[in-house]
Amino acid sequence: MSGFIDFQNEIYLGGLGGVVPELPMTAAGLEARAAAELDPVAYAYVAGSASSERTAAANRSAFDRYRIVPRMLRGTTGPGARDLSVEVLGTRLAAPVLTAPIGVLGLVYDGGEVIAAEVTKELGIGTVLSTAASSTIEEVGAAADAWWYQLYWPNDDELARSFVTRAERAGAEAIVVTVDTPMLGWRPRDLELAHLPFLHGKGIANYLSDPVFLAKLSAPPQESAEAMRAAILTWAGLFGNHGLRPADLAHLREWTDLPIAVKGILHPDDARQMVDAGADAVVVSNHGGRQVDGSIAALDALPAVVATVGDRADVLFDSGVRTGSDLLIALALGAKAVLYGRPWAYGLGIAGRDGMRHALRLLLADFDSALGLSGCAGPADLNRSLIATVR
Repeated sequence: MSGFIDFQNEIYLGGLGGVVPELPMTAAGLEARAAAELDPVAYAYVAGSASSERTAAANRSAFDRYRIVPRMLRGTTGPGARDLSVEVLGTRLAAPVLTAPIGVLGLVYDGGEVIAAEVTKELGIGTVLSTAASSTIEEVGAAADAWWYQLYWPNDDELARSFVTRAERAGAEAIVVTVDTPMLGWRPRDLELAHLPFLHGKGIANYLSDPVFLAKLSAPPQESAEAMRAAILTWAGLFGNHGLRPADLAHLREWTDLPIAVKGILHPDDARQMVDAGADAVVVSNHGGRQVDGSIAALDALPAVVATVGDRADVLFDSGVRTGSDLLIALALGAKAVLYGRPWAYGLGIAGRDGMRHALRLLLADFDSALGLSGCAGPADLNRSLIATVR
């Protein structure tokens, strides 16, 4: 069997000696534990979504409109019967999963981005580093294997180019441009606590370590509290690029030879424009429901985007995945891989490295099981014939 399902045997064998898991065995259980144990501002930042949080709820309920139709007696459950590995944008992954770029991981656990790099390296999957990180590009690059850099394109092309150049030098294998966040969405959980981490100097490590950014300051940020406040205000004037257009991807192509993915796509016409402008992939995503309240569920947007650009570019997916069956459904609808978000951040906050590893192993083992029991030897076997639509 694939190695990921061995997690199940590990737990049952432990039970023979009276050992039961210390951490919850579901994404929902991890979230509940995190709500009880994390600092309120950390939990609110990770868990919160836009306004009434209808989009976050829609991301989950969208999976209820699909049912898997397993195929039997396919020889996919024996030892060595499955291979979950894929290649996406030239990056080889042991399973079609990368950790989504979650910003300010230092809120939930010190050195969170470096831990994410180390854990994903151990498991053979990918990680995507956020621009809004608590660790630098270089720190993560030194610890990671298969990793991509997520670019929040600042309102300064010279700074954007510096970020991209640093990522390429540090070993990133792709650039992921997030386009759904030219400004922050309306997030009541954070607003109720009057807490935006960046204004406290958190999540801006890549700015504070960048020569282009530092050249804009009159004094080094570490020199004094006043200098740090000036740096934070400079950051505030640079974050978000309201003038960015598809044609700007041509600049990015001039800056790097790395594959380019555009994240935050829901409309098929936008997907077509991005690919026409030079993107190698699009990520169908509504930012986990954190930007536009009432937005279409990401899963509901996926089939049309695949139909529009799937023959010319890789289509990836995030927003709402919580189980192995969710992952299977997204792949059957045409996604090449998924970016997995909140549950592993909850695990990280609860128990550090062990908690993150546990959360990711839950998803991977569940997917391994669902894949084999549905009669599939690998992701390439997944297609629309394996799922039914219900209303």
